[in-house]
Amino acid sequence: MMQPISLQMYTVRDEGERDYADALRRVAEVGYRAVELAGCPLSASELKQAVSDIGLTISGAHAGYEQLRDNPQEAIDFNLELGIRFLILPCLDEEYRADEEGWKKTGGVMNEIGQRCKENGLVFCYHNHNFEFERFNGRYGLDILAECTESELVQLEADTYWIQYAGEDPAAFISKHRGRCPLVHIKDMAAGPGREFAEVGTGILDWMNIFSACDTSGVEWLIVEQDRCARPVWESIQISLNRLKEMGRV
Repeated sequence: MMQPISLQMYTVRDEGERDYADALRRVAEVGYRAVELAGCPLSASELKQAVSDIGLTISGAHAGYEQLRDNPQEAIDFNLELGIRFLILPCLDEEYRADEEGWKKTGGVMNEIGQRCKENGLVFCYHNHNFEFERFNGRYGLDILAECTESELVQLEADTYWIQYAGEDPAAFISKHRGRCPLVHIKDMAAGPGREFAEVGTGILDWMNIFSACDTSGVEWLIVEQDRCARPVWESIQISLNRLKEMGRV
């Protein structure tokens, strides 16, 4: 199954801060048909009208740990109003993952968040960076988290760049978590010691193997993201989309 393509709005965050609705319009003009949210200055009703007018789908929305821990219903209601199925925790501050017990305690909180999401018809996901691959008593923090959470309550949003950055194989990671990884951030890494962010298909990641793993592991969305762009951002996201077309993914 070939997954639909979305763009993580963090990629165009500077443009979004100036005029979020205009940034959405420009994303659609480039050729993307869906976006993933990473914070949004518009109300749910304003955003709903904007994406309806533009013709965009929202594939998922990020929300911070403290918000999800202390008031998950607020984020859940936002997703429900917009018809967004995936609610994603994008990162964890060090205080919540400093050691093995920290990961286990945080995993317990994530189970509770995931249960609330499930009760409301949503899917809760956790997005990795590279710090999840720090070892505690011989095990990655992410493995500890995966073991102490229920797979039906806490799913994963795999970030290909950060998995590669940590020295792991993104395709193998996605395959290992078959059925638990509905979302994948497709993000490339430039050749060279700097390991800079790169447009999809222009760096060193093995996209054919990654896409093959996605196709056989239950992945539902591929989300283009580039944390920093050396080129103008609109050029970068166009290059990524063009390369995906050349690779037969659009």
